[in-house]
Amino acid sequence: MKTLQLYLLRQVLLTLVMTVVVFAFVLLLGNLLKEILGLLVSRQATLGLIAEAIALLLPYVLIYALPMGLLTATLLVFGRFSADQELTAARANGISLISLILPILLVGILLTVFCAWLNLEVAPRCRQNYKKILYTMGVKSVAGMFVEGRFVVVGDYVLYVGKIHGDDLEEIIVSQLNKEGHRELYVHAPRGRKKIDAQSRQVSLQLFDYWGAFLNSGQWIPSPGELYEFSVDLNTLTSRSRTRVDLDEMTFQQLLAEIDELKKITQDTTPLPVPVPAGDRALEKKTRAPDPLRSLLGKAQVYLNRQMSFSFACFSFTLIGIPLAVRAHRRETSVGIAMALILVLLYYGFVITGKMLDDRPELAPHLIIWFPNFLFQGVGGYLLWRVNR
Repeated sequence: MKTLQLYLLRQVLLTLVMTVVVFAFVLLLGNLLKEILGLLVSRQATLGLIAEAIALLLPYVLIYALPMGLLTATLLVFGRFSADQELTAARANGISLISLILPILLVGILLTVFCAWLNLEVAPRCRQNYKKILYTMGVKSVAGMFVEGRFVVVGDYVLYVGKIHGDDLEEIIVSQLNKEGHRELYVHAPRGRKKIDAQSRQVSLQLFDYWGAFLNSGQWIPSPGELYEFSVDLNTLTSRSRTRVDLDEMTFQQLLAEIDELKKITQDTTPLPVPVPAGDRALEKKTRAPDPLRSLLGKAQVYLNRQMSFSFACFSFTLIGIPLAVRAHRRETSVGIAMALILVLLYYGFVITGKMLDDRPELAPHLIIWFPNFLFQGVGGYLLWRVNR
């Protein structure tokens, strides 16, 4: 039995290495073409920076390449093992499928732990350093400051714009950071206007009918108003690194701290610490934390659950891949790859759905993200029990 276990383990590991290399290469190529190609054409990036960018992106793409590679490896190896009647011969000698796959399941558990370390610590830090490289190479130019649906760091400010129509902006969120990188001012406005002077690298932003809150002695004080305006001199920021990171660049501890900070703001700013005239619904509405702030809290919570959920993908794919390959009873490589793609699309379809609903907490998007793990492990365990009989 040990000989068969070592044989299967060796075949899975060899196939795993090959598939992970292929998937990682495709994912790396996609990221590099999207973010580095323009810098190469404009000669802003050197070969040394490209090599450093690839090294920093590698842990990030391994998050996706390892689960997909392990799923493909189990489908290919056990599909051939079943089609060549080797499993039948092992059963005839009194060896059960469960005993044969114990080393493979152990590999799935070890890779799950490794992916958790990558997901929650290594990959976010590498992603932060990767973005710093792009920042220093001039990607964040004056015109590129405002991007729809993205948080952009400019000096001490974190800017978010929902929609851009020329110089007119919608759903603007502005946070000002202190020296430690913590939020000390928050402003949200349904509409605004930008003024950019590309020659002098001056940027002005006007926010209309805004809702704001500032930190005073550890307490958030609401401060709504009709017009909030500020300017940023980009010439003073060329040598400064980014002090704030996006959600997809935060480690596990940073995400927890971000969620805790957002919870404090949404709780501490409800209500305004001055009397509100009875019946003045407009003022009463301004004294409460706006939906975008609560939406940002929901996004952070969903992203934290997504990072944790991703860590279990390796074990989930292993558990469902083995019995499906045995039941399919096919040794063709194309069949194994097709089954892997279908399962990957199904798994990440739930993840994408949960991410799309991150501003709808009543639909429990964090549970939607965990559902494919529960589904794959439950179905995989049941199929494994049936196949083993």
